[in-house]
Amino acid sequence: MGPERDSEDDDASAGARERALADHARFVDANLKRNFRANFIHGVLGMTGFRLIYAPTIIPAYLMLLTGSAAAVGLGTALLQLGATISPIASGARIEHRSHILPYAIRVGSLMRLMVLLLALAGWLLTGDLLVLATFACFLLLGFFSGAQRVAFQMLMGKLIPIRKRGRLQGYRNFAGGLIAAILAWVAGNWFIADRWLGNGYATTFLFAFVLTSAGLVVLKTMIREPAAPLARPQMPMRERVREFPQLLADRDFAHFLGVQSLATMARVGAPFWTVYAGSLLGLDGALIGGLSFVFLGSDTISNIAWGPMGDRLGFRIVYALSLACSIAGVALLVAAESAPPIYAAFMLLGFGQSGWMLAATTMVLEFGTPQDTPMRLAFATTVEGAIAAGGPVAAGLLVAIWGFTPLFALVFVALAAALALLLLRVREPRRIG
Repeated sequence: MGPERDSEDDDASAGARERALADHARFVDANLKRNFRANFIHGVLGMTGFRLIYAPTIIPAYLMLLTGSAAAVGLGTALLQLGATISPIASGARIEHRSHILPYAIRVGSLMRLMVLLLALAGWLLTGDLLVLATFACFLLLGFFSGAQRVAFQMLMGKLIPIRKRGRLQGYRNFAGGLIAAILAWVAGNWFIADRWLGNGYATTFLFAFVLTSAGLVVLKTMIREPAAPLARPQMPMRERVREFPQLLADRDFAHFLGVQSLATMARVGAPFWTVYAGSLLGLDGALIGGLSFVFLGSDTISNIAWGPMGDRLGFRIVYALSLACSIAGVALLVAAESAPPIYAAFMLLGFGQSGWMLAATTMVLEFGTPQDTPMRLAFATTVEGAIAAGGPVAAGLLVAIWGFTPLFALVFVALAAALALLLLRVREPRRIG
């Protein structure tokens, strides 16, 4: 009787899981149009605002204005990443057992936007060393909540949007958001910053970013229809969950993917210095910041029309490979440039590379392994990326301060080439595995 009872229980449990998955799939399909629109609108508004913060133009120029130091530019960028190093694991542990993710996503998203508002207020109300310290503190907390938000929002998208639609959603969202961001970056550089709107053009830019990103969060909260999770892990202490991380690396493709991510992240530490380098050749002013921001974000935007549908049709491994190739070409052209046209062309290629990298990296990690482990795979990948990105900019800033830009760009070039080689040789397309 014992073995027969166990067999019956197993069959009943398997049947319950199949019914839960079927109910979840029906709910997702029934609400797909609404959730697609909600994710699209939220993404457009959020991307428009946050790209004004994270584009490798405005923040480096702002830090250079405040401190006059390349090392300080690296430190500020490192603080943004340092905050994102620990929070993804905590975020993954908080949501992997939850039936609904949206309430948590709204909380961490609100705190992230609050940091952008505090950046603006610090710019208007503080001066001198106090302004620098407050700015660095905001960067640290902005990074912390950004890491938590990234895990929660990517998990939410993976739960609501079928794999066949994710590339199009992100590609079209990135296109629309990037187009608006490119225009606003040009406006910020040529009007807000150059004309010192409201007494501090950078603070005005941060306030504008806060308003846009907050509007996107309101749309997400009011429009999303989230089903209960069909399967979830039992809740356990975060320390015990972290001890299980080596099990994630048993998937060799995912392990090699982390290696690619690590090398690509090492290369991205050079991003804050692209604008500083261009400014050393052409003169760093509001017009240059606006022009380079427009080219970088504009190319980032346009390329998403190709990257998203390409990923849906062919898988995102090819998107990742082509984006790395674009970045390699952009760095090489930037180093060789001696005048404005090739510098603008380099920023165009770097924009192509960044958009493809962001789209492929965030989407591929959802496709490895089992759905129950998705939150911790996201957390693990984000933490590895954040740890490298936290220390890298400080070292890069010191390298530039002591030896100039050439050694930094050489290291970036080598890291990008190594990432491309590892991706092509060791990482299979997740959709083709099994």
